[in-house]
Amino acid sequence: MSEVSAADPDLARARAGDDEAFDRLVRPLRRELHAHCYRMLGSTHDADDALQDALLRAWRGLAGFEGRASLRSWLYTVATRTCLDAIGSRGRRAMPVDLGPSSTSAVAEIAPLTDVTWLGPYPEADFGPNAPGARYEQREAVELAFVAALQHLPGNQRAALLLFEVLGFSAAEIAATMNTSTTSVNSALARARKIVAEKVPARTQQQTLRKLDDTRLRAVVADYAAAMEHGDAAALVALLTEDVTWSMPPLPHWYQGLAAVADFATKVPLGTCGTWRHLPTTANGQPAVALYLCATGVGDHTAWSINVLTFRDNRIAEITSFIGTEHFQAFGLPASLP
Repeated sequence: MSEVSAADPDLARARAGDDEAFDRLVRPLRRELHAHCYRMLGSTHDADDALQDALLRAWRGLAGFEGRASLRSWLYTVATRTCLDAIGSRGRRAMPVDLGPSSTSAVAEIAPLTDVTWLGPYPEADFGPNAPGARYEQREAVELAFVAALQHLPGNQRAALLLFEVLGFSAAEIAATMNTSTTSVNSALARARKIVAEKVPARTQQQTLRKLDDTRLRAVVADYAAAMEHGDAAALVALLTEDVTWSMPPLPHWYQGLAAVADFATKVPLGTCGTWRHLPTTANGQPAVALYLCATGVGDHTAWSINVLTFRDNRIAEITSFIGTEHFQAFGLPASLP
């Protein structure tokens, strides 16, 4: 973690209006600040905007940084307040499971819901070291289950939980960040912990993946991609848990259980969509596959979805297919494949 003292020459230059000095100060912190904005907002695009806005606010307000706390702490204060403003104007992001019960059989030819603000995936990044005393690892704190659970919290509870349990801030520091009392922070933390505990599995994906043999993990991901490319529903089903779920934001329908998932897979992605190509990737600290579709089976395959795989033991317990070409740019992936 980068720490800057009040005597740092770049700080003096930045206060005097040197934007290059300011960039040197904040560059080591950009990745972790961006991840914080994503956790708060549930969207890579919104995190881009929030970080840009926060750094502009910091640049304009640098004279107010007196050096009593670290520059990192001060920037987190600015970024958190920026995200809270965004949450107040945009509301929370949803997943299909938040909208209603699962479908028991395939639903084809459905339109995306454009009046829902959807949770989005997060590309792989170097999140830096874990904060001393933090409960969650940096990678654990971008896992889909955790970020989705955060969306059920009011902004102040979301901020308090992230600052305390992911970033290692004290209750007093959080109170200063959020212009409130330590009593209010502790109350927000208690409520936030209760809601998150009800919605996230007891074992994080990082704990599951560490116990899973790397060779087996790579084989399951490769077999998933091969089953999609070959249209092999039986091979796909063999990789799944009995209670597997498959959701596809921004489509509202989702499926749970082998029978429903197999029916959907057979009739839609493996039956009527076209042909698939793939690239392996990672998203939200989890294995993922970028899928490309050619509806006619002739010509290039265009970017279709980022498929984030959630494991239980050595099988896939959840497939989350984030449909949309807009996700591919953030992942540094090509727009098409031959």
